[in-house]
Order: sequence, then structure tokens, then C-alpha cells
Amino acid sequence: MHKISEPAILYFGTPVVLVSTMNEDGSYNLAPISSVFWLGWRCIIGMATTSKTVQNLMRTKQCVLNLPSVNEVQAVNKLALKTGANPVPLTKQNRGYYYEPDKFGAAGLTPVPSQKVMAPRVMECPVQLEAHVAEIHPIGEDNEQQRGRIVTMELKIVQVYLEESIIMEGDPNRVDPDKWHPLIMSFQQFYGLGFQVHSSALATIPEHQYRSPDIEVARNMENIRQSMVA
Repeated sequence: MHKISEPAILYFGTPVVLVSTMNEDGSYNLAPISSVFWLGWRCIIGMATTSKTVQNLMRTKQCVLNLPSVNEVQAVNKLALKTGANPVPLTKQNRGYYYEPDKFGAAGLTPVPSQKVMAPRVMECPVQLEAHVAEIHPIGEDNEQQRGRIVTMELKIVQVYLEESIIMEGDPNRVDPDKWHPLIMSFQQFYGLGFQVHSSALATIPEHQYRSPDIEVARNMENIRQSMVA
């Protein structure tokens, strides 16, 4: 029997993502989020406007979306209640956050250079997605208490890195879902995926039929960069 309920949050389960951005002084920020979804080579993330990540994205228009597996859960957890914003926003102070200028060091993670963005990748994460900001959309503008507090950002993926261990055998452009074990956040708790429960009719459609034109745009960016270096 269903009952009417009013949960404070509706986080029914989404992947954890570590968003790496560059600060004004050239240092790095690293923030865990779970308000995220993908459509083709586009990604939508949602964050509070007081976050250092949003401030960096508005300024640089670049980031890396690093997807940890269940194996990196302890490193991700070490980033909890830490912010790169100084002074710490009041809303975060009230929730127990404190300022941490070295997020990578605090989590024991390793920054490695990216190719198409200034922000670093997280070496330990099996999936690393370099991205550019395409659009920024305010959320909750119809409510005075929420106006200006939250935004969604449309990100365009420009480079993808996959750890060899999760790539499907015989196809370098596909992730093997039996090998990829993403870290999932559900109502503020960490989970992994279980075993496949049923075959999917959707899986009868070849993945290449979903190929986005953004892939060719990203590839042409690399060709242009290489010609400029030459």
C-alpha cells in the first residue's frame, strides 16, 4: 500500500562523480557530486551557486568529470564535509563543512594532466571525462527562497579516458557493464551495483546508433590542437 510522504531529498540513486576544476591561483579543486546524468556526449550536473566548483566553472568553463568505482569509496568519503570555498558559505557551515585548500591531498588522490582542459584528471578513477560548459540554467527561479541558489550546468564532453580493465573485449569504444562497478549514492549512503537481473530489450539496439555528433566535434578539436603545435 502506498502512502503519501514528504522526503527532504529525492536522491533515489545516481553515480558519484568527482568534479575537478582549476582555482584562480592555479591550484585544483575537487568536489564529489551525485546530481548528474548523461545524454550522448552531453552531461547535466546540478550544484549550489555558493560552491567553489560552480564558481570555477563559471570562470573557466572547463572541468573533468571523474567517475570512481566502488574501490575508491574511502577516498571519496574523505572529501565529505570539505569545501574549497573560503570563507565557508553559511549554509555549509551549518552542515559542518570546513575549508580545505588541498582536496586531492586530503583524499589521497593523484592529479594528472588533461589534454583539452586546464583542470586535472583523477588518476585513480577508472573513467575520466574532460568537459566544456555549454549552458548554465538557474533552478527554482519561481520560488523566492530558492532563487539564485542552485544551477544546472550542461557540459559537453570533449575527451574520454577509460581504464583498460573496464573496456569490452574486442571493442575499445565500449564499456563492459560486467566489469564496470560505479559508486552509487542513494539517500546519502554509498552503494555499488548488483548483478544483472534481466536481459534488456534496449540492448538489442547497437550502441553505435546512439553516436553523438559531439564526438566528431571533440575529435576535430584535437586535430586543430595538433596542427597548431606542429
